[in-house]
Amino acid sequence: MKGSFLRFYVHETQTHHGVLLWEWLLDQGNSIGIRGGSAFRTIGGFGRRHTLHEDRFFELAGSSAIEVEFVVTEEEEQRLLDTIREQRIRIFYTRIPACFGIINPDAHDPPDVSTGD
Repeated sequence: MKGSFLRFYVHETQTHHGVLLWEWLLDQGNSIGIRGGSAFRTIGGFGRRHTLHEDRFFELAGSSAIEVEFVVTEEEEQRLLDTIREQRIRIFYTRIPACFGIINPDAHDPPDVSTGD
């Protein structure tokens, strides 16, 4: 299948309606029917203000980023991005074209995700 690899970058304490934003994104992906999503805590990095953040410094606790990732079809991508726009959430993301599938699918996998490789 062809689709996209979506990655969102959020502050670990950022919330939306009282829910951590990374959790909200995973919940939205799940409710849309996306097959899976993951959230990862970063160990270091910098953003648009060019301030280095590293997990090892106690005084910077709570200043890390969380990466939330999905591999999606075009329809799933559009539904998720539309939901984020409708909620007026300001968020940085990346979108990379992706080919994906399942090798040796079982009966629970939709037929359109098997690969012919």
